[in-house]
Parts: sequence; structure tokens; C-alpha cells
Amino acid sequence: MPILKKHELNHTTEFRRRRALNWVTLGLTYASMYMARYNFAFANKDLSDVYGFSKSEIGSIITFSTLLYGLSAMLNGPVADKIGGKRAMLIGVSGAFLFNLIFGFSAYLGFLGTGTLLLGFLATVWTLNMYFQSYSALAIIKVNSAWFHVSERGVFSAIFGSMIQMGRFGVYALMTIPFVVALPWQWKFFLPACFAGFFAIMTFLFVKDSPKDSNFPDFDTQDATSGDTEKVTFKYVAKKVFTNPITITIAIAEFCTGLVRKGFEEWFPRYMQEVQNLQLDNPIFQRNALAIVLAGVVGAFIAGMLSDKLFKSRRPPVAFFGYVLQVISLSIVWQSKSLELVVIAFIINSLAISMVHSMLSGTASMDFGGKRAGATAAGMFDGMQYIGGSVMGYGAGYLLDKYGWGIWGPSMIGFSFIGAILMLKLWNAVPSKPKAADVKN
Repeated sequence: MPILKKHELNHTTEFRRRRALNWVTLGLTYASMYMARYNFAFANKDLSDVYGFSKSEIGSIITFSTLLYGLSAMLNGPVADKIGGKRAMLIGVSGAFLFNLIFGFSAYLGFLGTGTLLLGFLATVWTLNMYFQSYSALAIIKVNSAWFHVSERGVFSAIFGSMIQMGRFGVYALMTIPFVVALPWQWKFFLPACFAGFFAIMTFLFVKDSPKDSNFPDFDTQDATSGDTEKVTFKYVAKKVFTNPITITIAIAEFCTGLVRKGFEEWFPRYMQEVQNLQLDNPIFQRNALAIVLAGVVGAFIAGMLSDKLFKSRRPPVAFFGYVLQVISLSIVWQSKSLELVVIAFIINSLAISMVHSMLSGTASMDFGGKRAGATAAGMFDGMQYIGGSVMGYGAGYLLDKYGWGIWGPSMIGFSFIGAILMLKLWNAVPSKPKAADVKN
């Protein structure tokens, strides 16, 4: 089957319709997995109130699960490149469904008690959930890298990222509904599990790994593996990703991204409850929580448009500005006593995190990993992000127990600054030219 130029295939109505069905289904499936991941932040304080766990103990659950996610993403990247994105997504969403149910049912297992045994059980179950969650980003990158040309990935990553943010929107909206707030804590896990189970079925029915699997010819995406004919093996993907100075630098930056992202997203609901005295069903909390999610959507679109149009498919410049905005917003959280300014800073920080995340994990992984090694690159970037994030589980809990909420903002600022410096170093980085003759579009 011939490989076509982008304009020969990509502008056909039938192809665009089939591609839309593919990425809409994938996006909603990943959104459901976000719901089955971000729900923990809304049970953070409940678990302390019901079982007497300290912030450090709750943080230990976050650390173990987040660290395993990061390590698993790195190890499972080559697996996803080998088995395909659809299978990887089905594995991930099925695990998220199962272990959210088990986490919730732990409330009825009285023999676990309310102390160390229960804490260990919860940490184990949530860590297993995060292991399966690690397949999700790898699966998305693997599938989409075969369907999108390098010149359109920034904008489409923004569209796709906005759908993913629907998972955050869904869980924030769901967890702040008064009748859900009134339910026992375990329902914060049962309800997201239902969404994950439904979209596992949708993925099985509608997602295809590549245009060829939908009876379309493949087309040249002109990314880092364009023109390669070598068999996709662990040696091949490792050489493409793990020995490239650009991908290594991005991975270090993503460690910083993860520390800030996890430090913010896992703890801000509890900050609002304990520092600002706003309960989850308070209208002010509800409005601002949803504004934080919408800011993430806007951030993804801003990043995609700037990257594709202004910076000619370069991702690091946009990520640089995202890191700078993080430094500014976290400084406001650190210094300001005003609820209004803190809320504005939270919104800006969410926008900034989304800009960086969509450019590095979401788009640069497709560019520099290519459609043949994209899952491996995504695993490296996403893995390093979550390894960084694991620091802000037990680490943040310990700092908060010992020093209070005044330490929260400054504990993250320096890492955003380091990320900005690394993006300056990569300012002009783009995928290398295809080995085969250039395919003009």
C-alpha cells in the first residue's frame, strides 16, 4: 500500500471523519481515566478525617503510586510501541476501572482496621491503579502519532488536551455536587470507575491504531522516525529516545514539571479546605475549581497555536513561557494573603502547567519519538514527570505537617525556574530530517 503525501489524504472528508472518531473516543477514554486519578485529591482530607491519617501518611500513598507510575511509563513505553496503542489503552483503562472499585470497597473491609494495615492496603491498591494509568498517555501518543502530521500536532494536541481536561472538569464538577459531597468517601472512587468501564467498551469498539487499520493508506508524518524501515524492537526505540540529547533534556525538564504539577493538583483542594475554610460544595470553591480546569483547556490551545503558527512547530519556546508563568503564580501563592489573588494565581498556574504539559509530554514526544517510537518517548517524558511528582507526595505532606502551608508555594518555585532554563537551551530544537527523501507537502 503506497505512502501518500499529507495533502493527498489528510484533506479528504472520509479520512477526517474517521480520524475524529478515533481521537474523540481516545480523548474521552483518557478523560475518564483522569477522573479515576484526580479523584484522590478530593478524598485526601476525608481519609484523614475518617481514619486519622496525617498529611505525611496520605502523602506516602501519593508518593508510592506516583513513583510507580513514572517508572512504569518508562518501562511500558517500548511495550506500547510493540503491541499498539489500542491494546495499551484497553489494558490501562481496565485496570483503572478495577482498582478504583477495590479502593472504594476497602471501606467495607473491617478486618483491615483503621491504622497501618489499612494505610498499606490503600497505598498498594492506589499504586496498582497508577501502574495501569501509566499506559494511557503512551497509548494516546502511539495512536495519534500515526494519524497526525508533524505540522498539525500542536493544534491537534491542544484540541485533544482540552478533551483530556474534561476528565478534570468532570471529576471537579462531580466531587463538588452537594449530594456527592454528602456521600461516604468511597463514592469518590465508585463513580469515576463507572465512567472508566463505559469508555473501555467504547475504545474496544471504535479506536484503530493507524490509517491502514481503517483501510486508508498510511502517509508520511515527517517526524523523527519518518523514512525508517528498521524493525521496531527495544533496541531500536531505545536508540531513538534514550540516547538523544534533546529527549534527555526534555525528560529532565519534565521532572520539574511533574513536581510542580503534582504538588499543586494533589494538594490544592486540601489547601482551600484548611487555609481558606472553603468546603468542597461551597459555591466559591466550585466556581474556582472549574475555572482552574478551563484555564488548563485555554493553556493547551494557546500553546498549540503559538507552537504551530508563531514558532513553526517548535515546542520549547512555548514551554519556556509556561514555566515563567508558573514562577509568577507560585510566588503570588507564597506571598499573598488575599483569597482573590490566590485564586487568580491558581488559575494562571493551571494554564501554565497545561502549556508545558501539552508541549512536552503531548507533542514533543510525537515529534522526537516519531510514530514508530512515540510511546517510548512519551513514557520517558511522562515517566520523569511522575517521578518528579512523587517527591510532592510524602515530601509535601512532611513539609506541611512540620512547617504549615506557608512552605507550599516556595517548595515548587525553583523547579519551574530550572525548567525554564532548560527550555532556553532547547529553544530551536525540531525533529531531524527524515532519512528518506523529504516528502514535500
